[in-house]
Amino acid sequence: MVSQATRKSLLKRRAMDLITSTAILPLLFGCLGIFGLFRLLQWIRMKAYLRNAVVVVTGATSGLGRECAKAFYAAGAKLVLCGRNVEGLEELVRELTAFRSPQKQTHKPYTVTFDLTDPRAVMAAGAEILQCFGYVDILINNAGISYRGAIMDTTVDVDKKVMETNYFGPVALTKALLPSMIKRRRGHIVTISSVQGKISIPFRSAYLGQPHLLSPLKAQTQPCQEEDAASKHATQAFFDCLRAEMEQDEIKVTVISPGYIRTNLSVNAVTSDGSRYGAMDRNTAQGRSPAEVAQDVLAAVGKKKKDVILADWVPSLAIYLRNLAPGLFFSIMASRARKEQKSKNS
Repeated sequence: MVSQATRKSLLKRRAMDLITSTAILPLLFGCLGIFGLFRLLQWIRMKAYLRNAVVVVTGATSGLGRECAKAFYAAGAKLVLCGRNVEGLEELVRELTAFRSPQKQTHKPYTVTFDLTDPRAVMAAGAEILQCFGYVDILINNAGISYRGAIMDTTVDVDKKVMETNYFGPVALTKALLPSMIKRRRGHIVTISSVQGKISIPFRSAYLGQPHLLSPLKAQTQPCQEEDAASKHATQAFFDCLRAEMEQDEIKVTVISPGYIRTNLSVNAVTSDGSRYGAMDRNTAQGRSPAEVAQDVLAAVGKKKKDVILADWVPSLAIYLRNLAPGLFFSIMASRARKEQKSKNS
């Protein structure tokens, strides 16, 4: 009779023989090789897609827009940098060209100054942008403002200002540049939205906080941001529709939804009366660096992804919970709102 220990030893030996057999090892290495080759080809295609592409970046003078300009410039793109601050744009051009590498082909950026809230200025800017290189390959709608305040305290003029900058401005610029893309049957529209465009959180800043997102007990009391959430929801919906409509014209559309980014977005946010908020939220200060997010944006554009969430697992889980178990999600948010309102009033 064979003992139990001997039987287990024989089974282990047979398992090891199977793993190290001539049939399994070549298959394993072959799969690894195919995966590595796939990643290499993907990287080569991404580099080729971005090199010498005409890329327009709005809101390029600071924060994520500035870092995106650096990332795409380093990738060999031909940049058209847009913003309201002439001096800021010129300073960025000097910074980019100062670090020109002889090993890489780079191109001196153009600049176009305009205000996204002025429809006529946006249309004129669209024509000026097209004059820079004659066409546009990639438009990155990055410019935007944030909001801090309660709905009942907010004037309609502030609501309109947020929507004009975050929604109508990018839509107008996209429409100004789309005809030339459709004519060439080539183009890529990229919009920087927010996780706040997927779900709305009471008494939180514009970009959803990763820490304790689903915990009503541990939430920090901050001003509500429904107007900003509304503009981001509108942005998500518009560019989702645009993606479907432009498929036949071979125009790509990418919507990128980051979480907190360590920029001055909250500092420059407008409040319920239209004044400047002037302070950085704690969660914003603890957010990801704009340079890191810019690299993710570069990769998403290079891989032609359609919808990208750049956030930790907690806000990502909240998005799925909102879609799969809306009743539970709404209960959690209502509980959180009650506790935060109580804390605010105390």
